[in-house]
Amino acid sequence: MLCALIMAGGKGTRFWPLSTEEKPKQFLNLIGEETMIQMTVNRIKPIIPVERIFISTGEMYVDLVKEQLPEIPERNIIVEPQGRNTAPCIALSAFVINRYYNDATMVVLPSDHLIGDENEFRKVVTSADEFVNKNYESIITLGMKPTRAETGYGYIRYSNNETKVNDHKVIKVDAFVEKPNKEKAEMYLNEGNYLWNGGMFLWSINNVLDQIKKYSPNTYNALEEVETTSEEKLQETINKNYKDTEAISIDYAVLEKSKDIYVIPSSFGWDDVGSWEALDRYRDKDEAGNVLVGDTKTVEGENNLVISSSQSVVVEGLSDIYVIEHDGKILIGKKSNVANIKELKEII
Repeated sequence: MLCALIMAGGKGTRFWPLSTEEKPKQFLNLIGEETMIQMTVNRIKPIIPVERIFISTGEMYVDLVKEQLPEIPERNIIVEPQGRNTAPCIALSAFVINRYYNDATMVVLPSDHLIGDENEFRKVVTSADEFVNKNYESIITLGMKPTRAETGYGYIRYSNNETKVNDHKVIKVDAFVEKPNKEKAEMYLNEGNYLWNGGMFLWSINNVLDQIKKYSPNTYNALEEVETTSEEKLQETINKNYKDTEAISIDYAVLEKSKDIYVIPSSFGWDDVGSWEALDRYRDKDEAGNVLVGDTKTVEGENNLVISSSQSVVVEGLSDIYVIEHDGKILIGKKSNVANIKELKEII
């Protein structure tokens, strides 16, 4: 039985000022009419019913989850008392899901990624599920075939030890590699046995709990009570014990130590939409190459990024700039410097 865990606790600081701590990017409609978290849930619903879709988030975002995803059962909203990275989040969620679906398989998905070919994405997840069902101790990660020498992503180096499930290769992982500099990223692209790490995993819940118990025992011991406590005292138990977990990523806590990790090379148009440049890549453009969002327009200008959430914005006679308005704040600069917007927060 396949369940989904969608991690939605991030603060989305890279998209400031549009994304704020009060309403981070997973709750914004950055790409289309749906918010990022709505897109994530709707993408997986054809193969996993809503009663088996769980959302992990912070207390301050629970109302946003309920507002944007009213079909998700309230018990399926897993509330982290504080952000302590992905290993405690996944451990907590595994214990909670195990209360309702014992020994299920779990696919872990970020809430704020873009998938172009959603049908192919679901086929990959289905193949990964089949592999894990036949190989209980295995961990599957989805690796994206790189299309450029990207320095903003971690990479997965894979071996030549491969098998096939349906139409998909399942290959043994050699190593997880940190975000490279430009020279190394170009080397990875040329060598051909590196994939982008999209932070999506699939495993048996009991297996990942065994792995956490082995490699991150403090986290396991702190949360073990979650699986057996009464429903009435569940959140109280979480609040009491969560602070005693080890604040560490699942990559460092488990994946870099586990011996049975595989990757499925995937080509379904993935992007983590982690930058303004990504937004510029995927938003529809007018005939002059302008991205216009909200009550905005350009006159005799091209290749601009103009986004407004509450004000009317008109750009006349200018090209290659960004204009971003949110809640009365207006940021204007060279489009080539759009990645530096976050640094302006200190000035404002």
